[in-house]
Amino acid sequence: MTTHREPLSSVLETIGETPLVRVQASPDEVPVYAKLESFNPGASIKDRIGKHMLERMLERGDVDPGGTIIEPTAGNTGIGIAVAAGQLDLEAVFVVPERFSVEKQQLMRALGAEVINTPSEDGMGYAIERAHELASELDNAAVPQQFKNPLNKEAHYEHTGPEVHEALDGEVGAVVAGTGTGGTLMGMAEFLREQHPDTYVGAVEPEGSTYREFFGEEIAEGEYKTEGIGTHDIETNVLFDPEIVDEIHTIADEDTHAEMQRLAAEEGQLVASSAAANSLAAIDVAERIRDGEIDAPYDSVVTVFPDSSERYLSKGVYRSFEEWEG
Repeated sequence: MTTHREPLSSVLETIGETPLVRVQASPDEVPVYAKLESFNPGASIKDRIGKHMLERMLERGDVDPGGTIIEPTAGNTGIGIAVAAGQLDLEAVFVVPERFSVEKQQLMRALGAEVINTPSEDGMGYAIERAHELASELDNAAVPQQFKNPLNKEAHYEHTGPEVHEALDGEVGAVVAGTGTGGTLMGMAEFLREQHPDTYVGAVEPEGSTYREFFGEEIAEGEYKTEGIGTHDIETNVLFDPEIVDEIHTIADEDTHAEMQRLAAEEGQLVASSAAANSLAAIDVAERIRDGEIDAPYDSVVTVFPDSSERYLSKGVYRSFEEWEG
């Protein structure tokens, strides 16, 4: 939980130790608990990797103080890196496909970063290429590349997973989380599996994403409105290890949209689409544990609510499904 009682010297010290809160719609017999990551200073789970990656890169000499961090990002990672860069004497430049949240891009600029937009139709693959091109043109520059950097996963192995384990006195039956880069789920799952090898691990993706190709399934790729999770090219998701995932949960956008609205109206949770997808998948896992369909070591499920819906209001997340802009 957030337990800071003493004055702190930097905003970086407020990252992590976020609240773990019961999802009220989950069954009494197998409660679901969600880490509320909007409590981080940059209001998302990506603050964790921004701080962790930059601190480790400085320690290793990947970049020196006064240098430039260049990252291809859909937004929240940019905000997390920008928060950390400003406190660690680093410049930040972000390459962002145009279609992603305008609010996120405004916040990155407010934190002192430069934002370079690329055409939406070229996807994240081109944004990654462009980031590396820019880094090659500068001295003392580095690309953390959250999609490939083991430090992404390490942040959740060293911090998020242990926080959950401690809060539940070690009794974590399942961990269920959305997979974008895969860092959050992989880091948490590796730590929790070390504590109990039978911990159930569920990955969450939107309908239209192709993560199930890791399991040999032929998937019809499609567009989806859910933001921050899913993939259209599993070759970019090198952090994802299918060997430690029990199941992929595929959630339709329409169901995610309804759950976003339910979480706000019934539970006071102003969370975005990835959190709503996580909620649905985690509740399903909890019900199946209760019914004996999933054998988990403990009667509890943990998930994450990565960020707040306020960052997506311009996209109509609380209007009708048809008006919601992905």
